[in-house]
Amino acid sequence: MTKDSNRLMKPDRGVGIVGYGAYIPRYRLPGTEIARVWTNGLGQAPVQEKAVAGADEDVVTMAIEAARNAILCGGINPQRIRAIWVGSESHPYAVKPSSTIVAESIGAPADVLAADWEFACKAGTEAVQASLGLVGSGMAEYTLSIGMDTAQGRPGDALEYTAGSGGAAFILGPADESYAVYQGSYSYVTDTPDFWRRAGEAYPSHGDRFTGEPAYFAHTVAAASNLMASTNSEPSDYNYAVFHQPNVKFPARAAKLLGFSQEQIRPGLLANEIGNVYSGSCMIGLTAILDIAQPGDRILMVSYGSGAGSDAFDLRVTGRISELPPDRLTAADYIARRRAVDYGTYVRFRDKLKD
Repeated sequence: MTKDSNRLMKPDRGVGIVGYGAYIPRYRLPGTEIARVWTNGLGQAPVQEKAVAGADEDVVTMAIEAARNAILCGGINPQRIRAIWVGSESHPYAVKPSSTIVAESIGAPADVLAADWEFACKAGTEAVQASLGLVGSGMAEYTLSIGMDTAQGRPGDALEYTAGSGGAAFILGPADESYAVYQGSYSYVTDTPDFWRRAGEAYPSHGDRFTGEPAYFAHTVAAASNLMASTNSEPSDYNYAVFHQPNVKFPARAAKLLGFSQEQIRPGLLANEIGNVYSGSCMIGLTAILDIAQPGDRILMVSYGSGAGSDAFDLRVTGRISELPPDRLTAADYIARRRAVDYGTYVRFRDKLKD
């Protein structure tokens, strides 16, 4: 890994988050219930429980809910949004965009740039990177970037314990209207095939422990280290940090390797409550941090997507954070409305019975 201070991506004009919103389904499948079915209750689940999309929910319906929450949070007229991007690895259609359905459902104009993004679990932050470029160049006043998944896991596979459903939406716009402003970003990718799903296959495959090293940790640490080198910052300069959360142990270890404390990552670490929501993982964590942040706080966010790569972002919270609408639904609200389901209900909701 090399540190290159000349590779920082920073828009020509200030860009920030003018609205944000999360969505998490109400249903929860405890890890103990999965273990009961597949290991006779033996072994320790990597997360306490995961969020499960209902029978009538998919990436599009959940993205619409998160987008509406972001619109309410920002007080933005959807007609002013110029781009709508949905990042996911579980789009409901192989050929038909999710973004156009979201755009029409939230009342966006027809003359809007709409597209779907894919890059495993960092599809959502890829959409954010594109929004930074579009708003930062002056080509758009507001954009909407969403990371959302109904993550798939093969029955009995290790992924089934953690693969959850949910995500978050961010409206990006001018810095002077923002709750938090982007100081810069850094992306780091290699051809590391730790996780994949070919066309036509129902479930992804993975490289077991290979997904940790050299996949998750190498890319997460490289992106974060290079970003901090580029901005002449160190872990103590940040109030909070949030990392991609395939489980609880990975982000905790990444934080330790980089020099962050567990106190810095705890507010955004939601994996125990909702599992790994793939494209929305660190994005939901960021919403939870913004919900408690104070003006002047500095936040590091680092995504990870298999295949493989990470996006790292440096954000500074503004004084507008004290003006958040009190009636908005937060990640904590969605986590609190928990309803446990058994494995059979989960199988029915997620159509796990295949011919």
